Amino acid sequence: MLAAMAEPMVLVHGYRGTWRCWMPVWDGLARRYDVHALRLAGHFEGEELPDGVTPSIGALVDAAERDLDALGVRRAHLVGNSLGGWIVAELARRGRALSVVALSPAGMWEPRSPAERRLDRMFRADARTLPWALRHAESLSGRPRLRRLAFRRVMERADRLAPAEAASWMRAAQSYAAWRDLLDAMDRDGPIRDTGEITAPTLVAWAQRDRLLPFADFGRRWVGALPHSEVRMLPGVGHVPMADDPSLVTGTIVDWAARHPAVDAPSAGLGLSMRRGARSPRARS
Repeated sequence: MLAAMAEPMVLVHGYRGTWRCWMPVWDGLARRYDVHALRLAGHFEGEELPDGVTPSIGALVDAAERDLDALGVRRAHLVGNSLGGWIVAELARRGRALSVVALSPAGMWEPRSPAERRLDRMFRADARTLPWALRHAESLSGRPRLRRLAFRRVMERADRLAPAEAASWMRAAQSYAAWRDLLDAMDRDGPIRDTGEITAPTLVAWAQRDRLLPFADFGRRWVGALPHSEVRMLPGVGHVPMADDPSLVTGTIVDWAARHPAVDAPSAGLGLSMRRGARSPRARS
């Protein structure tokens, strides 16, 4: 049974994603930590940004920090994938991290490079095809080979997803209405800055078969960018690696967090994720 003073661990999903992406690794993490999954503002099942606030990385980080405050979590082991990896790095820069695991994080690119233009075109093309995919979600998610084809950019073994989970991921992607504003803000504001201010021990774990953010274009820039970091490759997995190899991802996260235990930041307690900003299986509807 999980101890009442288990250290808090906060999980953050990626762009147009859902907190449910963490389900394959949840049980393994929850055996050791008090786990909370945030739902990014404006995303599937998440709160909207306050009136008058334009979507941007800063606005998403502000909202995530409010969620931590509402949970009573001052500092936690922060884990993020893709855009979520960028978000947890920014939270760490604000002093909210005991440790950080960033799984194929966004946030590092060469502005106006061919790789950046390719990624932007890909995101905008996906936004045009998502309505069609959602209309055919039942047939696409119901067959293992079609699931694998539909999710080929972000995972290697989407056939392992349950059909209902695959359909949920499609709904989550389609539900994010502010995607244009966020992409425009990232183009305007540029990559992550001031990474030298991140003092929490940080593991950047990159999916070896990442088709969305290839390490050569987006991962190498993280090497040496953080003062207390390590870069590690995750073999055989795609950009969202949790479903591809739950054991590998769970072991990677637990190993890093266990090497950097809390000194003065006990958990906020169990069962505190029951709000719009954060979610846990204990609170599933």
